[in-house]
Amino acid sequence: MKVLNLQCGHEHTFEGWFASEDEYTSQLARGLLSCPLCGDTRIRKLLSAPRLNLRAGREVEAMPDRTSAAGGGRVELGMPAAGSALQASLLQAMRAVLANTEDVGERFADQARAMHHGDIEQRAIRGRTSPEVALELIEEGVDVLPLPALPALKETLQ
Repeated sequence: MKVLNLQCGHEHTFEGWFASEDEYTSQLARGLLSCPLCGDTRIRKLLSAPRLNLRAGREVEAMPDRTSAAGGGRVELGMPAAGSALQASLLQAMRAVLANTEDVGERFADQARAMHHGDIEQRAIRGRTSPEVALELIEEGVDVLPLPALPALKETLQ
């Protein structure tokens, strides 16, 4: 099993698990890999430190710090800490939205307007509408928060 650090064209980083390097290359070539945050299919592999299981029960020695020739600074492999924390926060917020709202799908605008006018009981909803209709809702004073259509909202977030 190969665990690879991947990055999309928008610099979102994520892990991909593949049976082999050939499987990764094949999926990439067939356009099957996409960013779980934005759906971008421009995926590239990042540098990552391998983990080798050479013998069961053997203690793993710490790797020495690697320094760059230019400045003697530490070379970080994989995802930058700030980007990772931001992505983790975004995924946590997405999970909260999914757990605490009802998906009304294409009926979103009608449901939001009906709640705004007091025709139906207030509740937390999410759904889909066009950008034009979302702008109309905002101009009418309906409390809505337009979010991008993230592919990760369609499936279980890992």
